[in-house]
Amino acid sequence: MLFAIFWLIGELIHLMILAIIAAAVVSMLIAFGIANPRNQFVYAIGDFLNRVTEPVLRPIRRHLPLFGNVDLSPLIAILLLQALEYALSDIYAHLVIAGLGF
Repeated sequence: MLFAIFWLIGELIHLMILAIIAAAVVSMLIAFGIANPRNQFVYAIGDFLNRVTEPVLRPIRRHLPLFGNVDLSPLIAILLLQALEYALSDIYAHLVIAGLGF
C-alpha cells in the first residue's frame, strides 16, 4: 500500500513536469507564429495546459525577478519538482530499510 502511494505521487509529479514542458512548447509555438491561437484546437490545448501549470508556476513567477521577455519559472519549477521526486524516493527507501515498506 505504501509503495502504491509513493508511486502515485511520483507519477503525478512526472505528469506535472511533462505538462510544464508541453505548456512551454505550445507557448513558444504561439509566440513564434507557428501555431495559430485562434484555432479552436490550439486554444483548447493551450488553455488546458495553462490551467494545469499555472498554480505551480504563479508562486515562482511572483518571487523570481524579471529577465526581460524570458520566463525562467518553468525551469525552476521542473528543478523543484525533480528535487521533490528525489526526496520522496529517499523517504520511501528509508521507510523500506526501517521495515515499514509493504
